[in-house]
Amino acid sequence: MTVANAKSGTAMQQVLDNLKDLPSGTGAKDIDLIFLRGIMESPIVRSLAKAHERLEEVKLQAVRDDNVQLVTEILDSLNNLREKDAAVVELAKILQEPHFKSLIEAHDKVAAKCYEMPHAAVNSDATVRGGGSLMSADAVRMIGIQKKAEEPLGVTFRVERGEMVIARILHGSSIDRQGMLHTGDIIREVNGREVGSNPHELQELLRDCSGSITLKVLPSYKNTPAPPQVYLKPHFNYNPATDNLIPCKEAGLAFSKGDILHVVNKEDPNWWQACKVVGGATGLIPSQFLEEKRKAFVRRDLDTSGTGMLCGTQTGKKKKKKMMYLTSKNAEFDRYELQIYEEVAKMPPFQRKTLVLIGAQGVGRRSLKNRLIVMNPLRYATTVPFTSRPPREEERDGQNYCFVKREEMEKDIKESRYLEHGEYDGNLYGTKIDSIHEVVGAGRTCILDVNPQALKVLKTAEFMPFVVFIAAPELDTLRAMHKAVIDAGLTTKLLTENDLKKTVDESARIRRAYSHYFDLTIVNDNLDKAFDNLQEVVERLFIEPQWVPISWVY
Repeated sequence: MTVANAKSGTAMQQVLDNLKDLPSGTGAKDIDLIFLRGIMESPIVRSLAKAHERLEEVKLQAVRDDNVQLVTEILDSLNNLREKDAAVVELAKILQEPHFKSLIEAHDKVAAKCYEMPHAAVNSDATVRGGGSLMSADAVRMIGIQKKAEEPLGVTFRVERGEMVIARILHGSSIDRQGMLHTGDIIREVNGREVGSNPHELQELLRDCSGSITLKVLPSYKNTPAPPQVYLKPHFNYNPATDNLIPCKEAGLAFSKGDILHVVNKEDPNWWQACKVVGGATGLIPSQFLEEKRKAFVRRDLDTSGTGMLCGTQTGKKKKKKMMYLTSKNAEFDRYELQIYEEVAKMPPFQRKTLVLIGAQGVGRRSLKNRLIVMNPLRYATTVPFTSRPPREEERDGQNYCFVKREEMEKDIKESRYLEHGEYDGNLYGTKIDSIHEVVGAGRTCILDVNPQALKVLKTAEFMPFVVFIAAPELDTLRAMHKAVIDAGLTTKLLTENDLKKTVDESARIRRAYSHYFDLTIVNDNLDKAFDNLQEVVERLFIEPQWVPISWVY
């Protein structure tokens, strides 16, 4: 019996009749026959057979590029059905929807075109770098870009296997904005002229072009990675014009200490692409790795092979390495506290827990602190220092000092409960960490005028400090200020010329050693102006967003 050519329902009935005619027994075959008969008589199988018969009646045929005709035939078949259930009505309604008709028409237009790969030989030099597959010769594209006269395109090249490959596209440049080229694309021709294999000549050719430029390009098919959301605050000034390591000074980005830089590309281990958050200028900056080597005075000849050629400059032959640089293993490097970049995040306005005033002895920190507290006692307060000396007659515990026994204070010092401490005239003095938390817990910003060594402890999420460096003015200005205070009778302490010079020298030393901690620097050449400047800046913290170390946020 041939079932394939028979109608499904009839064929199933014949199978059932044959099963009934089989002789019965007691073996495993009888069990299998009973099981098979149960399946054949199942309502689900009968429904499938009925659906198969319906499809056979419609006589569907695949139409490769004329599906509009196919839909028309399906609608005719649906209309000719004697029994129309809800599913048939709904299908007919869908097929007649304007959006569905437009979709089918678009499909036919696409299907009518031939997209098959030609049988031409595949070139071995047309390797797709993004995915590793080989592309045929006609994968080369003609791309048009626009260039203004004297405007740099912001694209650099390198040579790979004799091909001119795009090594880098500067973020925000003309090429980047147009979005027609990508890193890894191979440039074959410029305005019908072969580019050869000299990046310097190609740069000059593009530099002389203007208006519309036609490029013959073998695309890399490499997806451009999303820009990293990394924001850095540099702790040094940088001028590419004076940098002998940067391969193209025109592509460098100058910045100052404290600027906020958005790093948009870190693929090159030595040169990152970044733009200033304020101003929007874009260019190359030295990477953390490169600047650490430079500042640590570690000699190691740079291997720039594979990193690309900038602005047509040629890289020399790779030199023998003089010294291997490994931060994790280099004990000599670990001796230096190098501060290059600090990763930061933008936060909404908030009240800092501490306001830290740093400066040399006699520069006016205490005067500024006291004036801030007097002006706004509900917002600012300070700690009461602890001491092991006995109180004098007019002194009350907890006002000028907190008086404790020397043994107790020594015990707390050993347990690291003091931010800073020292000994004077045989007595201990110090600032207890718990006293800072008490001020913060009362909803106030704690103002501290501490030694700069304490900044290593304070610059954390626990204290969230805003650090202000009160710098000493020039020696002549400081001398004149001290004379004015003496003449006004505001102090009886006469400072010698040597004392004044020590203040200026100490101020310079603190600036050199701890400037990477400073959020603000104020030169105190006039106490009133210095106070107005300080008050204005700290008040803005409550109304303007702030860039803080990333460790404070995550």
